[in-house]
Amino acid sequence: MVMILRVLLTIAAIVLTTHGVSAADLNSLSGVVQSGGSSSSQPLAHINVTLFEATDGLPTALGRTTTDAAGRFSIRSSRSTSPTIFFVQADVSESVRFVAILGPELPTAVTINELTTVAASYSMAQFLRTGVISGNAFGLRIAAGMNDNIVATATGQSSPVLLSSPNADQTNSLRSTRSLANLLAACAKNPGVTASLFALTTPPSGRTPRNTAEALANLARDPGQNVDGIYALTLLSDSYAPPLSTQPDAWTVTIKVNDSGNDDRLISGPGNITFDKRGYAWATNNTFQGTPNSGDFNLVFKPNGQPADGSNGTPLSPLLGGGLLGGGFGVTIDLYGSVWFGNFGWGSCSGCNPSPDGNGSVSLFTLTGVPVSPSDGYQGGPVRVMGMAADEYGNIWIGSNGNDSIYVFRYGNPRWSVGFQQYEGSQPFAVELADDGTVWVTNGGGFTGAYPSSVARYALVNGALQQRFLHFVGKALKAMVLDSVGNAWIASQGDNQIYLFAPNGAELGHFNGGGIDGPWGITVDGEDNIWVGNFGPLELGNNFTGRLSKLWGINAPSGHKVGDPISPSTGYTVPTAGSEVLLHNGEPLYGSQGPASLIPMMRQTALAIDQAGNIWSLNNWKPAFNTDTIGKNPGGDGVIIFVGLAPPPRPTQCEIGSGQDDCASNEPPLKRLWR
Repeated sequence: MVMILRVLLTIAAIVLTTHGVSAADLNSLSGVVQSGGSSSSQPLAHINVTLFEATDGLPTALGRTTTDAAGRFSIRSSRSTSPTIFFVQADVSESVRFVAILGPELPTAVTINELTTVAASYSMAQFLRTGVISGNAFGLRIAAGMNDNIVATATGQSSPVLLSSPNADQTNSLRSTRSLANLLAACAKNPGVTASLFALTTPPSGRTPRNTAEALANLARDPGQNVDGIYALTLLSDSYAPPLSTQPDAWTVTIKVNDSGNDDRLISGPGNITFDKRGYAWATNNTFQGTPNSGDFNLVFKPNGQPADGSNGTPLSPLLGGGLLGGGFGVTIDLYGSVWFGNFGWGSCSGCNPSPDGNGSVSLFTLTGVPVSPSDGYQGGPVRVMGMAADEYGNIWIGSNGNDSIYVFRYGNPRWSVGFQQYEGSQPFAVELADDGTVWVTNGGGFTGAYPSSVARYALVNGALQQRFLHFVGKALKAMVLDSVGNAWIASQGDNQIYLFAPNGAELGHFNGGGIDGPWGITVDGEDNIWVGNFGPLELGNNFTGRLSKLWGINAPSGHKVGDPISPSTGYTVPTAGSEVLLHNGEPLYGSQGPASLIPMMRQTALAIDQAGNIWSLNNWKPAFNTDTIGKNPGGDGVIIFVGLAPPPRPTQCEIGSGQDDCASNEPPLKRLWR
């Protein structure tokens, strides 16, 4: 009865969509449904194929047909563009479903097979929880762009992005997608394999998947589950080659990005990252590649990871000017959409010692990438800026690492600056804005924790900064994030712990596990679980393999406690498939005279989750500590994007991809009068 109702609803949707539209107004999508890779593909005849437009509820069916004996089909649609996305699905059997994501513009041709299904399930993992693709248009469009990084839907083959450096066999994701496609090929031939897949991908206390696309989406969201069982199923077909040669530690799929937009300024030590209202990612950059010297540029990426190209009012990457010098951990977006960067500045270059009367410590850019700050940046007190945050009144909160102080540029005006002098050696690192307008600060006590570390909270009262509390804790504190109830989660790099504090400053516990090793970056997802980027130990002789860790947050389910690890003991890593890591210009990571590196995921300093659930994690330092420090070649090579892995966070202001058209609709008094 349920199946009959679904068919009737689909037919009704098709009739309603095409009613009153002439044949001349219809757009045609032609394609083929097949099983297997390019060398062994088999057409699938007499398969029901449906073209859909995604919505925030049930998708709208735009057309339906059946494949011919050669597996080919054609569907006519009244729409060629969508405010959300189009996708097409083929019901190979009651349980085996192949899907291809088409994006916001309807193409003329598509191939639907196992590989397009892997790409669809992973890119849409956060929107494929109920058996259908459903979600907000902003997130769906970002997810569609990530789908295109995995597969070329016209041919059903791996995308050029995944086939080329810095991906290809420099990471294992190309082979992982082929292995998963082999699993689906086995499902298409054997219902028993499908049943096994469903059993292995059923969430704890969740429902059994109803089709293969849903099963893979479950795996994408929880890639550490039943890894060995999944791997065994992938070995039942060899249609897509070459696949993984060994079992992975988790079934993640990643896209690595290393293009700054200009090889004269290769990515070198991205430090922190945030998203604007369009989903563009703005990142700081530490050095010039291959040197320890401060870089004079920062980075901007499109939502799909490509460098911003300056088209249609978007910024051009790399960013230049405005006093940029050795970008560290400071980046934030104010309520007007303008982007603020902190400049740490170091190394052997002219005027690399920021001070109130020297090089700039804060830089400001418009949303289009135009520098607003002068060539030496803004002053106003801060020295060697690290963490930054923008509040709802346009105030810019600043952690001044170089002079142990906290500053606020009131209403974003560097000439209207107030400060608070902390204890000697506090060296503030991260700054996080609470819902009540107060700000949390981590004091690292130096990068290695030579001085006492602490956490503090500040309020701006009648134009002056007041310290609400100060608690000494941990060692070499780094990043911090606030969950939905205001608890602070703090990465303590020096003692390998994650500390949890209540809003009133009471310590609630400390945690590790799940691959945590030298934690540095930290963020919270839409389900209040905690993600940690690991830098590793700061010691000679260490050659660190980067990893991403996940802990249960405040909503830990029955049988788990807050802070328990979710990720495997290795963390989520990005293994090599055997090829040497190369920079974007084709040179080896450590240069032609240096050691070859087979570690694509390096020392992580920050991570952020976009509105499609992709986790962007930054390769800040290279893996080999001896070579990096003694050889003075520390800067990591780019960004690792874990596809569809985390529930998107709640949008806040203009900073986390809210998709708002006007972030300055409620502008405070004195707005921009100084500019």
